[in-house]
Amino acid sequence: MSASLPSIDETVDSIFGTVAYTATEIRQGLIGRRVPVDEENPSGETQLEADVWADQLLRKRLSSIDGVVQYASEEEDDCHDCGSLEPGLAVAVDPLDGSSNLKSNNVMGTIVGVYDEPLPARGDAIVAAAYVLYGPITTMMVATDDGVTEYELSGGERTVVREDVRLPAEPVVYGVGGRTPDWPADVEGYVREIEDELKLRYGGAMIGDVNQVLTYGGLFAYPTLESAPEGKLRLQFEGNPIGYIVEQAGGRSSDGEQSLLAVEPTDVHQRTPVYVGNESYVDRLESHLS
Repeated sequence: MSASLPSIDETVDSIFGTVAYTATEIRQGLIGRRVPVDEENPSGETQLEADVWADQLLRKRLSSIDGVVQYASEEEDDCHDCGSLEPGLAVAVDPLDGSSNLKSNNVMGTIVGVYDEPLPARGDAIVAAAYVLYGPITTMMVATDDGVTEYELSGGERTVVREDVRLPAEPVVYGVGGRTPDWPADVEGYVREIEDELKLRYGGAMIGDVNQVLTYGGLFAYPTLESAPEGKLRLQFEGNPIGYIVEQAGGRSSDGEQSLLAVEPTDVHQRTPVYVGNESYVDRLESHLS
């Protein structure tokens, strides 16, 4: 990278600073945007006004950052080049994870993965990742190679509430997506085994469920399904960033066979099963699936 361009660390800081103040605006702007639009995203899901609005807001702001050369969103078909021919970072965004929860006014999030390669890219090309949780308090979990830090967001400002976030050694909670009749037999067998050990916590937005795991320890899974053998979550926008965050917090991620960060991507909207949490529980899961 030439001397006139910002360093990777400077670009990452600009990205997360922008996400922090935009998240405050997104939360306030959800009012009145809970209705569907007459469109679907590339994954075939009905979009809400909030999905489209949040995506447009984040694309405009993140694409204008020096050092960001590519923007991709779960809500858009194609990656957007940001007008620079210089080397730089690619940003993959899920603007509103769990936006179906808007109808019932439940928890949602925003996910950001920062890659040092053009998209689609393997997860081991991630240099930083973060998610915003729109809960009773708006928080942001940020992971870099230096570790994981949790912030409270208010008025666009970030206040550190936890540094060096690590998964607790004694797991407490689990959550598994999909309908039980749609689970493969090996997944159902694993869930029946751990349901006697952990408390069920599943809220329909991955960010809320993953945040429970980072807070209390345990496992989050969105497995392969009989109706979706390739999985449901998107590798670039959800699997890789969340896998990176959990691994930086001392946990493990897996697609059932290997770390999510080692999965070879074939398409920017590629789906994957996702298993993240304490190492012992992910190891046991893989042994059930092998």
